[in-house]
Amino acid sequence: MTPPRERTTEETPHATPDEERLARAALTRIVEPGDEHAGRWLRRYGAAGFLRRLRDPAEPHHDTHPDTGPAPFPGTGDKRVEGWRRRAAAVEPRRDLDAAARHGGRLVVPGDTEWPRQLDDLGDARPIGLWIRGPADLRTWALRSVAVVGARACTPYGAHMATTLASGLAEHGWVVVSGAAFGIDGAAHRGALAAQGATVAVLACGVDVPYPRGHAGLIGRIAEQGLVVGELPPGSHPTPSRFILRNRVIAALTRGTVVVEAQYRSGSLVTARSAHRLGRHTMGIPGPATSGLSAGVHELLRGEATLVTDAAEVIELVGDMGQLAPTRRGPVLPRDLLDPHTARVLEALPAGRPAPVPEIADRAGTTPDDTLARLYELHSLGYVERQGGDWQLTNKPTEGANARRGGP
Repeated sequence: MTPPRERTTEETPHATPDEERLARAALTRIVEPGDEHAGRWLRRYGAAGFLRRLRDPAEPHHDTHPDTGPAPFPGTGDKRVEGWRRRAAAVEPRRDLDAAARHGGRLVVPGDTEWPRQLDDLGDARPIGLWIRGPADLRTWALRSVAVVGARACTPYGAHMATTLASGLAEHGWVVVSGAAFGIDGAAHRGALAAQGATVAVLACGVDVPYPRGHAGLIGRIAEQGLVVGELPPGSHPTPSRFILRNRVIAALTRGTVVVEAQYRSGSLVTARSAHRLGRHTMGIPGPATSGLSAGVHELLRGEATLVTDAAEVIELVGDMGQLAPTRRGPVLPRDLLDPHTARVLEALPAGRPAPVPEIADRAGTTPDDTLARLYELHSLGYVERQGGDWQLTNKPTEGANARRGGP
């Protein structure tokens, strides 16, 4: 016998799109972010159906699934359900929608054109909806975005790397996503803004609550020039667990995550590992082996992460085919351009004294005539000089290196 198929949001009867949106607004205040139990019932009953069962548990519902009987949430603990019902009795979603609108915000839910579909990869842990401040379209920006995360108590080196990395990504048209925290997050947002680029701050609180307070000005700038995003309704405050759960959204929203500095127990590693589980690119910027703030990054690099040092190397991973980082090589010295036979004659000259041509030829493993021709070539280039019938290395400095990092 084929088991009965679970209902989905689209199959839930008597729920208009407006009712679903209003119910999702209510559920963002009722359910904690990332609650997979709630996600399961949301998927089965739809937002409006889920909310009705919370508010009217005794009321019969004609679309109750045959295998659940009268209990609408089998397998979910009583304490959890009681908490949902207690909050459902007091929630006023229209008030939250109005509060968001007063701050220039809006609610984006699955099915909207602005909803980033890559968030669906989270399954039942997918956000119920996203509260957003800012003028841009989140779905469009998320298609070309990179997360830059790291330690709050970062070093000057870490702040510099985050800033330059974010600036480079922004200059190449990539959106920088982070969590607006102190340290690496703030440096990444500032780097993108300084380059007149796009940046998204994903908060663990309401989008009208500037947290941390010291970043109120930064978050305000991001809301004007970029996007401020959160799962929680207006007025909600962060908790430690909400910070951790927020990280899964950062990971799912972007095409890859770069960790700049992180200790072994850093929340940034949670973001990176979530990205890896979701099939996103995971990257790390190395630091000193003696730095505890780089220890977590180095552990990632020993496992699933790819080492990167600048925006070009990040784009090589997350960008389109053929967007390769420049070849890295050391400086090219003038003697590197010599013909191999000529270079061998140059190496055969003894240091500190002149030498006759036969001795140089013997040491170079070639004939005296060929050696003499090579010596005249080296003389014209300034490497050797003649002393009577002998030859010696010149004391004049030759032209310096003509290459730079990343150059030809």
